[in-house]
Amino acid sequence: MLKRFGLLLLVNFGIIITLSLVLNLLGVGHYVTKAGLDYEKLAIFCLVWGMGGSFISLMLSKTIAKWTMSLQIIRSDDRSPTGQKLFSTLSRLSKSAGLPKLPEFAIYDSPEVNAFATGPSKSNSLVAVSTGLLNAMTDDEVEAVLAHEVSHIANGDMVTMTLLQGVINAFVMFFSKVIAWGVANAMKGDDKEGSPSYFLVFAIEMLCTFVFAFLGMIVANSFSRAREYRADAGAAKISGREKMIAALEALKRRVDVSDPRGEALNNFKISSGKRRSVAQFLQTHPSLDDRIKALRTFS
Repeated sequence: MLKRFGLLLLVNFGIIITLSLVLNLLGVGHYVTKAGLDYEKLAIFCLVWGMGGSFISLMLSKTIAKWTMSLQIIRSDDRSPTGQKLFSTLSRLSKSAGLPKLPEFAIYDSPEVNAFATGPSKSNSLVAVSTGLLNAMTDDEVEAVLAHEVSHIANGDMVTMTLLQGVINAFVMFFSKVIAWGVANAMKGDDKEGSPSYFLVFAIEMLCTFVFAFLGMIVANSFSRAREYRADAGAAKISGREKMIAALEALKRRVDVSDPRGEALNNFKISSGKRRSVAQFLQTHPSLDDRIKALRTFS
């Protein structure tokens, strides 16, 4: 756990250094002037931070998954019967989905019934499944889950989600800073010279960031739920609707089994692990019941 935390900390530190250098090269590191905010520089500043951080994380997503999940990579020459069968299934599904290159395939040790896909492009992706999923599901159900993850890759969901999150991050940062500066100046009054208090600007900016980030999360999660329906439909096309429904039913029976590593793995989930609730708009995945219902009406 300590090693994983240290590696992630190092990655985040590297992202901060990289983006800071880019901002300095663009000459937009300082957007506050004596006359107030330089909106053009501020917009570029926020765009670099918002989009840059998201896309660097996407480019490193496979590496981060391998670090945090302790993945065992399965290759075409794997001698175990299970490994050969799974690799063959993934290869067939990838060709059916029209992927230009076979994703890397991995298994990781966890009691949780889970699978995920990650990677920066259709030609550079990874699909992983847990031992808990392999032990809990039949061959047909495992095939459907693999088809679901392959569909995520074929749909370009990782890139689209990154683009959306980057835009949201940039807007949140930009409007939080603009509003904070404007409110702080208004509270300072026209009769007082100089810039408003740094701590006042910071406090207002943090409050605005929290509110806008919450609203942005609702938008991002809405898209995330929609892409799950699309991936289910894609899996139904290349593997079979009944297989996908059976896989979701099997997942329902084991939905409360969790990974001991807990919240650190929230980005790598086939399901939110939550049933239908009042706060559905805060969930990244639709309820399993809703996904099954959508598949039953899919044609």
